[in-house]
Amino acid sequence: MAGSIDALTAPPPPGPPLWLLAELTYQCPLHCVFCYNPTDYTRFQPELTTREWVDVLTQARALGAAQLGFSGGEPLLRDDLEELVAEAHRLGYYTNLITSGVGLNEKRARALKDAGLDHVQLSFQDSTRELNDFLTHTRTFDLKQRVASLIKAHDWPMVMNCVLHKHNLPHVDKIIEMALALGAEYLELANTQYYGWALENRAQLLPTRAELEAAEAVVNRYRQTIGNRCLILFVVPDYFEERPKACMNGWGKVFLSIAPDGTAMPCHNAGNLPGLQLPNVRTQPLAEIWRDSGAFNAFRGHDWMKEPCRSCDEKAKDFGGCRCQAYLMSGDAAAADPVCAKSPDHEQVVRIVRQAEAGELPLQPLVFRNDQQSRRLRASPSGPAA
Repeated sequence: MAGSIDALTAPPPPGPPLWLLAELTYQCPLHCVFCYNPTDYTRFQPELTTREWVDVLTQARALGAAQLGFSGGEPLLRDDLEELVAEAHRLGYYTNLITSGVGLNEKRARALKDAGLDHVQLSFQDSTRELNDFLTHTRTFDLKQRVASLIKAHDWPMVMNCVLHKHNLPHVDKIIEMALALGAEYLELANTQYYGWALENRAQLLPTRAELEAAEAVVNRYRQTIGNRCLILFVVPDYFEERPKACMNGWGKVFLSIAPDGTAMPCHNAGNLPGLQLPNVRTQPLAEIWRDSGAFNAFRGHDWMKEPCRSCDEKAKDFGGCRCQAYLMSGDAAAADPVCAKSPDHEQVVRIVRQAEAGELPLQPLVFRNDQQSRRLRASPSGPAA
């Protein structure tokens, strides 16, 4: 009966897109093996002009967007970043620059501060020069240290971000010590989630449960010791959970991402889903995209859900989990997220973790993110992962 009632109940109109992610460019000087950008990022061309981005920011603000992240790729590669930050400040956004640090010098830092930039999130890949530079295929560790000092000198709140995986989990104590030494107010230890480039490198990046639990124990000890000196967020990889996360706080509920070419997405990886016609701000008003487009309404509410999600008493909390992960593992974007123990595909996740424990995942050379690899992967899509 509950299922029938749900089928007859129209979902409420969406609230505002509170969080806008402006992916200004997918160009990046780093070649990270776990990059969350789509593997076929070279197709997102041509990039929006300054005027087009200003129009996007204006439309999103009118819809109610309040938090704005300037991201990429590397947003500092855009010469108009300062102009866009100034316009966002004028519109009333709280602005956050999400950066590798490459391209941030004293001159640009001062210009961004004068433009009204509120916040900087700086990425590191490890606490050691050797591993940081290996994972990015660059020599940027020393530069990042200098950029951290610039951030503090300009009195910005600093979030330090480090993506965790098998190679750097054993160093989590040193990563925390580095964050404390650099004066980070917030440390985001986000364990790798397996989409995009990270999925290409899953066999090399996936830790064992023992490695993950040991790192989390270290984090908890530091939390007790340092108190509010630095707030530490530790995000467990989905593969080690029994219930899915509320991906993006629900599809098309509060999060809106605009790709460099103006493609509008309910999440970073929505372009992976076959048959989903993603709208573009160059051809449609943003209000129409957010409220009425098929892509943004595809997984809103509960009507799209299949069992076991449809009758699950947690569906209003986790929204069925991640649609991209469901597709990548089951071939069906409307299936239950396979990390959920109730999913008929959950055994796939269990098997992959078990293989990692036993050292049985088929090892292959790491695939470093770059334009040539992106074109190759674009020409040969891999489809759902086993």
